[in-house]
Amino acid sequence: MMDKNLFIGREYEIRQLEKYRNSKESEFVIVYGRRRIGKTFLVKEFFDDTYDFKVTGLYKKSKKMQLKNFYLALLEYGSSVKKVPGDWLEAFAVLKSLLKSIKHGRKKVVFIDELPWLDTPKSEFLAAFESFWNGWGAQQNDLMLVVCGSATTWITNKILSDKGGLFNRAARRLYLMPFSLNETERYLVSRGIHWSRYDIVECYMIMGGIPYYLKLLDNELSYLSNIDNIFFKRNGALWDEFDHLYETLFGKSKGYLKIIETLSTRKSGLTRKELINEAKLEDNGLLTEMLKNLKDSLFVRAYNTFGYGEKNVVYQIADYFTLYYLRFMKGRQNPDESFWTHYLDNPAKSIWAGQTFEQVCKDHILQVKRAIGISALLTDISSWYGMSEGGKAQIDLVIDRRDRTINICEVKFCVGEFVIDKDYETRLRKKMEVFREVTKSKKALQLVMITTYGVRRNAHSGIVQSQVTMDDLFT
Repeated sequence: MMDKNLFIGREYEIRQLEKYRNSKESEFVIVYGRRRIGKTFLVKEFFDDTYDFKVTGLYKKSKKMQLKNFYLALLEYGSSVKKVPGDWLEAFAVLKSLLKSIKHGRKKVVFIDELPWLDTPKSEFLAAFESFWNGWGAQQNDLMLVVCGSATTWITNKILSDKGGLFNRAARRLYLMPFSLNETERYLVSRGIHWSRYDIVECYMIMGGIPYYLKLLDNELSYLSNIDNIFFKRNGALWDEFDHLYETLFGKSKGYLKIIETLSTRKSGLTRKELINEAKLEDNGLLTEMLKNLKDSLFVRAYNTFGYGEKNVVYQIADYFTLYYLRFMKGRQNPDESFWTHYLDNPAKSIWAGQTFEQVCKDHILQVKRAIGISALLTDISSWYGMSEGGKAQIDLVIDRRDRTINICEVKFCVGEFVIDKDYETRLRKKMEVFREVTKSKKALQLVMITTYGVRRNAHSGIVQSQVTMDDLFT
């Protein structure tokens, strides 16, 4: 049985799987999310790698090979079928016969991993899958069908948004999110890695909370040496991850990469119009679909500009690994195998860290709200950019509260306490003045500083109403 005390970050999903396994009816469960997020690991550990049938789709293989792979899995689990099924209807008919023959007094578990890869062109796989579940599986009371897929767009479009045979049939969906900072720290400690929270945050800004990436870290190496070893060493574990990642998720990835690479040039993101102009894209349904797919897969976030509602949505890269690769790895020839260690004091690294820490704060907005005491308040989160006769100003994080207050958040990533001097205090006051003048908001404005180690108290720090530190983000 799985030791839940050692299984970090998926407590909710484990409770749900237990609930479905113990229900009095058949269950169709979809476990999906970004590649490397730990879908297969979750299912494997929960069921102790024990199933009544399991098959894994083959990447970019023909219908003939997929059917042979399915046939071999049937034989492994006790089927007496004599030949490879001729089509998917026949394959699922054989699976149904196999399941009918099993009598063990508990729920039968069928696990189909990488389900989207089975759906090859003109294979009619989905129709046969629908027939298997709708025509037989859903009427049983002792079947648990679990499917996984890294191709989030296929899962969303073909099953979750399907208006045909599977519409509303997949009532059980578990979307795996990346680890939070808290979960990341707990995971690292469980693997014997005891780093400062500063190093953990920097590591998070490179890898995000992706379990597979975090698993590559060596507890005998420092944070810097680990990054060099994984990213910059010849044949390092993630040296060639980028292209493979997008290809397996989106198939024809050229258009997606064009969007991603264009968004990477503007740290605050781009509107749809700006993206079209800079990437020279067509303003059509295909672009809408690609942006939706990137959002569904958590590679891009869409957020509003304060005061514009949904009329001026900004798209921004949300995947840390993607940002890091495009900033420091793409096109690098004859790599320095100790690049990250040698880059430690480079000003460009400080710029990257400051910009990326803003994203960490957005991804931990619940922790930010808790730290400033507004957890229970309804809020709208946005960014803002404006210009007036008094100057121009940009605010990366605006928290618009329902109690007629707006938090203007300044985010700073530094190695010690952040010091507000006279000039910086003047800039902060000017920024809030421009915001007030341009937005015409009558709400109270409160300045929040989000920093690594807090703001040093001095003659100029009184402008700050609330503080959030790096430690608050780990709660």
